[in-house]
Amino acid sequence: MKTPLHVYFRGIIGLFFIILAQLQLEARFSSYHTADSSSFKQFKGSILDSKTKNELIYASITVSGTSISTISNSEGKFSIKIPTEKQNSSLLISHLGYKNKVVPIKELELEKNVLFLEPSNTLLEEVVVQVLDAKNIFSGVLYNRLQNYGDDPIQMTGFYRETIKKRRSYVSLSESIVNIQKQPFSVSSQDQINLFKGRKNTDYTRLDTVNFKLQGGPYSALYIDLIKNPTLLFSEKAFELYDFSLEDITQINNKQVLVLAFKQKPTNENPLYFGKMYIDAKSLAVISATFQLNVEDKIKSGLQFTRKKPVGLDIYPTEVRYQINYRQENDKWIFAYSRGDLTFKLNWDRKIFNTIYSTTFEMAVTDSKKLDIKEDQNTQKLNSNVIMSDKVLSLADPDFWGAYNIIEPEKSIESAIRKIQRKSLNENSID
Repeated sequence: MKTPLHVYFRGIIGLFFIILAQLQLEARFSSYHTADSSSFKQFKGSILDSKTKNELIYASITVSGTSISTISNSEGKFSIKIPTEKQNSSLLISHLGYKNKVVPIKELELEKNVLFLEPSNTLLEEVVVQVLDAKNIFSGVLYNRLQNYGDDPIQMTGFYRETIKKRRSYVSLSESIVNIQKQPFSVSSQDQINLFKGRKNTDYTRLDTVNFKLQGGPYSALYIDLIKNPTLLFSEKAFELYDFSLEDITQINNKQVLVLAFKQKPTNENPLYFGKMYIDAKSLAVISATFQLNVEDKIKSGLQFTRKKPVGLDIYPTEVRYQINYRQENDKWIFAYSRGDLTFKLNWDRKIFNTIYSTTFEMAVTDSKKLDIKEDQNTQKLNSNVIMSDKVLSLADPDFWGAYNIIEPEKSIESAIRKIQRKSLNENSID
């Protein structure tokens, strides 16, 4: 039986606990020139439900006819930088359960755009009736991977962010632009990541007696690609481990989507996953998935993540959630966005109070094209066990990202970024 997701995560995105007294690794960073801001315009706004006026999180925003894209954040806000020569095009906004919206870029303001999406009414077409058996749906997903996802390596530009919070306060924020060599599912080669540029803000004084780090960095975000790595979630004996059910039917990009729910069988004692896959009804392509680890067994689930910890400290997860989205380009679906939200409780021997840490990582693909291995110059290749906060330096340049698209920061992250700027200004004034 092949190894499920949580066992792989022990080596790929394990949380790294070390004593604060240990020396930090020296951060390395290469300087890059900021792009000319006259070559693009940046547009900001929010994506809302037209009826409820609620924010729509993780909506896809793409420049029509290009691979330039971004995604709305957990508050429904977005920003996208569009080259001057593309500003006669339109934005295509899509979200599960909603009708696509096309907005001419010339109609947008630079700030405070509010774009409404209309919920779609789903009809049960004949094609859906033919695939209602949950087991057939899942088997068809695996069988149709080549047709739906292709077999070509893809070169991607991505924006990666990871945060660590102690209770409600940020103790670490790392962001980076990365170049990704995305390998097809049909080969065993691991995806490769090069660091182009990045920045961080880390306040180790808030960490008390442990140094809480996320190991794996951007590889964490790629590793939950269920198409590239289906055995991470489902082994060859998937139907012995999980119960499947067809829960609902919705729409995305005007396509009917089957909502396939899964959960581990009650007879299985090892921590597995429960969640939903959103599957195109005609092609049986997975276009999105959300899933969580069963953390009822604290000891077994805790062993999946801790790589090193002080004596006398017990660590276990209280919540582990993941999301993966794919985007259709030229009749093929490609990796577009992933996110992980993990919360841990730390208990010390002979101490009354515990400590809660939470970490979030997310990656959005902002551009893609056919892989060109010659474009790896001036980048730093990352190890799959990388700790991003040790790889980048604190910077305060407001135009740091230049023409590169990023995920619009949430309000709490904006505060952390401002802290980077204030800290840098104070250091410069001392010098």
